[in-house]
Amino acid sequence: MEEQILYEDNHLLVINKKVGQLVQGDKTGDEPLLDSIKNFIKIRDHKPGNVFLGLVHRIDRPTSGLVIYAKTSKALSRLTQMVKNREIRKTYWAVVAKEMIPQSQRLMHYLKKNEKNNKAIVFTKLTEGAKESILTYQIIKTLDNYLLLEIDLETGRHHQIRAQLSKIGVPIKGDLKYGASRSNPDGGINLHARRLEFIHPVTKENIIITARVPQNDAIWRACE
Repeated sequence: MEEQILYEDNHLLVINKKVGQLVQGDKTGDEPLLDSIKNFIKIRDHKPGNVFLGLVHRIDRPTSGLVIYAKTSKALSRLTQMVKNREIRKTYWAVVAKEMIPQSQRLMHYLKKNEKNNKAIVFTKLTEGAKESILTYQIIKTLDNYLLLEIDLETGRHHQIRAQLSKIGVPIKGDLKYGASRSNPDGGINLHARRLEFIHPVTKENIIITARVPQNDAIWRACE
C-alpha cells in the first residue's frame, strides 16, 4: 500500500490504483481500496478508533491510475463540490488501435447508462435520459500497432472515455465491453488516470500529481 500512495497530508490522500482494484465496495464482495487504506492507516498510525476516509471520485475496476480520498469530513465536502464544479483537472492516457483518426479532436456525445449490462449507450444528438459528455484527445505517441492518446475530460460520465472512443472506432486496448478485439492478460484495459491538478481544499496550494503507468505491461512501458 505504501508504494501506491503518491500524495498524503492531514486532509487527503492520493493513490495510484492498480488494475483490478476496487475503488469502493460492490456486489462482488471483494475488499475495496477504501477499506484497505483505512486498515493500512490504522496500523501505520497506531489509531485506536475508526479511521475516517471518504471517496472523492471513482475510476473503473479495469483501469489504473489516480484516485483521491479525503481524510477529513471538511476536505471531503470541499473536494466533492470541486468535482461537481469541474475544478479538478483530470488527464488520462489510453492505448487504442492504430487507426486513421485526427491528431486531436474534441468529442461531444450524449451518454445514457444501461443498468442491465452496466454499459454506456452513446448518442450523437440530444436524447431523453442521456447526459452531455465532452472530452478532448490528442495523439501523443505512435507505436507499431497502437496509438497513445492523452485525454482531458470536461465531464465525468459513466464509462465516458471508453464509450466515446469506441464510438469513433478506436476502442481501448483490452476493453471487450466496448469493442476491443481481445482481452488483456490481467483482465484490465489500457486506460490510466495519469494526472490530477487542483487547488488544495484547505491549504489552497496548487497540487499536480502524475502516476506511472502499470509496469507489468510492455505496451504501457513503451508509452512511458
